[in-house]
Amino acid sequence: MLSVLVENNSGVLSRIAGLFSRRGYNIDSLSVGVTENPDISRMTITVTGDDYILEQIKKQLNKLINVIKVVELKPEKSVYRELILVKVKAHAEDRTVIKETVNIFRANIVDISPKTLTVEMTGDAGKISAFVDVIKPFGIIELVRTGFTGMQRGGIKITD
Repeated sequence: MLSVLVENNSGVLSRIAGLFSRRGYNIDSLSVGVTENPDISRMTITVTGDDYILEQIKKQLNKLINVIKVVELKPEKSVYRELILVKVKAHAEDRTVIKETVNIFRANIVDISPKTLTVEMTGDAGKISAFVDVIKPFGIIELVRTGFTGMQRGGIKITD
């Protein structure tokens, strides 16, 4: 997983996506948002590849003019989360079990209809996968994931 600080300008996302496309690298997930400084955005990019491919991606990203800094987020030295929204079938006889499951996973019900519940949850990959596996038998109608976002643990700031 890479944390990339970029200038908050139009076209930066397109240039970075183009770099991946031209090199034949696949982006597994991508999330982008403005930082505490409105002139800078942070991209969290999840890619699959060995150390050589990851190093090549970092070198190519650092060559782009709008890229300020690239940091690899190692799992043991970073905190990362993903948000999912899941709309699940919720027949009257299943609602109590679904609500208990939601509570166990520290998720939230954000919408209720006569036949469905929509659940919001954040967590790491293992927690999200476990929740989806448990809720799947009830009947997932829709599921959307944000992709991961993350930062280094402790007092280190990416701009240090």
